[in-house]
Amino acid sequence: MGAVIGLLAVIIIAVIVVGLFLGTIVKTGINTVGPKITQTTLTVDTVDLSLLTGSATIKNLVVGNPAGYKVPNAISIGLTAVSVSPMSVLSDKIVVKSIRLESPEITFEGGLSGNNLSKLLDNVNGTAKNGGPESADKTAAASNQPGKKLEVDDLLITGAKVRGTLVLVGGREVTLPTLPLPDIHLADLGKGPEGITSAELTKEVLAQVTDETLKAVAKDATNLGKDAEKAVGAGVNKITTGIGGLLKKTTN
Repeated sequence: MGAVIGLLAVIIIAVIVVGLFLGTIVKTGINTVGPKITQTTLTVDTVDLSLLTGSATIKNLVVGNPAGYKVPNAISIGLTAVSVSPMSVLSDKIVVKSIRLESPEITFEGGLSGNNLSKLLDNVNGTAKNGGPESADKTAAASNQPGKKLEVDDLLITGAKVRGTLVLVGGREVTLPTLPLPDIHLADLGKGPEGITSAELTKEVLAQVTDETLKAVAKDATNLGKDAEKAVGAGVNKITTGIGGLLKKTTN
């Protein structure tokens, strides 16, 4: 009996020690793979993970803007809570029971010629079409080992807010007020046997965020045209039409 208790104690200690270091490993993985998906900077401050409960919290996830935009960051998420089926980590498909992104701060920058979020989505689409960031990894390609697939049963983005600028005709910039976004709820992503890649998951989420952001910006631009037509001139009508066109491209 004493030997059994001793063995259990060793196992528990091993799990705790692995858990402590695993957060650092996951953080390194996010900071390494993330930029390959978005083709921009992507960093997290800390990852706290519990193997026993399958829960994790990711603090301060920041996605950088594509090249050519003034503001350094496109999306900042203070806290992301993740719940994973622990045993699925050992299988070919990791089952994520829930993801909750709390109060993301989104920076919009753009006008008739395009915007940062649509460009970011184009980057992610390109990565997904090319088979994900794993295809760029020569070591993985040489060993013919595909990356882990995912299943996400429930994903919620809540409390998101948009700030930023509209660039009107002639280069005039209009600062947007803080615009709230409705909650975004996705379910049963990668539910089939093949699952989805990390790039495909990022694409699904970013497409929803971009869509809701463009709707909010277009609505505010319309209101701006009614309330301050003399201040900004005819550019407001053109920018609203342009954003409407972007919406169609994004949702199709």
